[in-house]
Parts: sequence; C-alpha cells; structure tokens
Amino acid sequence: MDDDLYPAIQPHERGMLDVGDGNLVYWEVSGNPEGKPVVVVHGGPGSGSAPLTRRHFDPAAYRIVLFDQRGAGRSTPHVSRPGADLSVNTTWHLVADMERLRQLLGIERWQLFGGSWGATLALAYAETFPERVSEIVLRGIFTARQSEIDWIYNGGAAHLFPEEWARYLAPLPETERQDPVAGYRRLVADPDPAVSEPAAVAWSTWEGAIVSVVPQEQFRAGYAKPAVAVPFARIALHYFAHDSWLEPDQLIRDAGKLAGIPGVLVQGRYDAVCPPATAYELHRAWPGSRLNILQGAGHAVNDPGVLAALRAATDSFARR
Repeated sequence: MDDDLYPAIQPHERGMLDVGDGNLVYWEVSGNPEGKPVVVVHGGPGSGSAPLTRRHFDPAAYRIVLFDQRGAGRSTPHVSRPGADLSVNTTWHLVADMERLRQLLGIERWQLFGGSWGATLALAYAETFPERVSEIVLRGIFTARQSEIDWIYNGGAAHLFPEEWARYLAPLPETERQDPVAGYRRLVADPDPAVSEPAAVAWSTWEGAIVSVVPQEQFRAGYAKPAVAVPFARIALHYFAHDSWLEPDQLIRDAGKLAGIPGVLVQGRYDAVCPPATAYELHRAWPGSRLNILQGAGHAVNDPGVLAALRAATDSFARR
C-alpha cells in the first residue's frame, strides 16, 4: 500500500473560512506552496477530510488543499451538535464554499480530486465553474441519482450482502422497511441520543460492510464509531431526502460542460456502493475523459489497484 502513496506530510498553512450562515469551514494546505493547485473533495457527505489523501500527490509538484465541508470534520458548527441547522447545508452551499476557498487562496484554476460523494460535489462544482478547473480525478463515481440511492440503501446491494442487509433493516419497524432512507431519517433525527445514535451506527455500518470486495473488519468497525457514524448519517440522510438539490440526471446531463477539462475516472469493477454503470455513463457524456475500470477492486481506496491508479492519474497531471 505505501508503495503507491507519497510520504506522509503535514500542512504548512491552515485556517477557518467564514462562509456565512454562521458556518466556518476548516481548510489546510500542504506540499509545494508554488506547486500545481489541487483540492481534495471528501466523501460522505459528512465524512470529513483525511490526512491520507495528501499522499495521493507528489508533494514537490502539488499545492495540496484539503477542507472539511459544512458541518463535518473540523468545520463548525458540527452537525453532531444538538439543534444543528441543516437548512443552510446543501450541495449549492458547498459549491459556493469551494469557490470562496479558491478565491481566498488566490488560485486561478485547480485540479479536483474526489471519490464517492466527493465525486458528486466535484462534478457539481466543475459544471458550475468549468473555467476554474484544470483537471479532474474521480474514484468510485457517484452522482446522487435516485437509482443510485436505491441501489445502496433501498435493496439493490442487498442481493450481494443479504446478511448485512438484514442487520441494516433490523432497527426499522416492519412498516418502514419499504423505504429505509425515510425510516432512518426519522430515527437519526430523534432528539433522544439513545434512539438516534444506534440508528446512525446501523446506517453507517451497512456501508462499511459493503465498501470492499472482501469485507474487512477495519472498515465495519471504523464506520461503526459514533463519532464517524453520527455526522455521516445526519448529513447524508438530509441530502438524500432532498435529492441532493440536483435535478434528475443533472450531473450526467450537463457533463458536456466539462469538454476540454482532462479527467480520469478510477472505478472498481465490483464496487457494491457505486457500481460502474454510473462511471461508464459519465465517461460517455464527458468528452475527453478516461475511464479506468479496475478488475479486482470494489469501492475501498485500498482495494487492489486503486491506489496505484490514483497515483498514476495525479502523476500524469503533475506538471501539465
């Protein structure tokens, strides 16, 4: 694994950006201060940025920007805070936050790097501000369409992981199992932590159970931690209940706006969270994109070939 990652580095600059609505967004910069700008768009929604993502980039060549989306990670107010206001946390708030961050850092154009929900947000930003994007590298492509939500949370992936699916449904009353997203949204929004926290853990653990081709306890256990599960479940369910504020098929429909922006799509053939059909559709709609389907990989970044493919993509753009 380490052979496909650059050495660990620390940020040399960090701050909190006031994006309005009472929100402060955490950001940091590492790598070469004069290097090629790249921004890492984390997944979830609600997961927060991870130090490992700095290691996908040559630190001598890249100026690496990480940030935590509203309500997540080190941004404030955190969504786990009682009474946190999610009405000002939408896809388009996040797109606007990214643009404010670009302006703050004095970046003319930057590369976008994201996976899963990070791919969704990166596409939404790029289709809004294509002139501000130099290249795009995406992994485990997700565009938040209802068909994709249904696959993950409403029974599609259950055909591959029936035991884990049964555990996912268990906290829901029988009457709510036809629409698990709605059922979990009710439970996770309950003001009683004795109700909301176990529900958030069950919601999150389901994804941890199916994220890798070969289920790994480290993922299940990581997703089951309340500090991870609560913000992930609260923000994700909020987004999915509102169709992520996207029109049907919007990100695929508008992929023509990315013409002229080089892109690499890294996709596991056996990705049970974000199946490759979406990556293929995006590739067909995005002129000039390259699709790299990895035959032994699922959704997890440490599945076979994923790290190497991501490094190859970022290296190919490093001095462009």
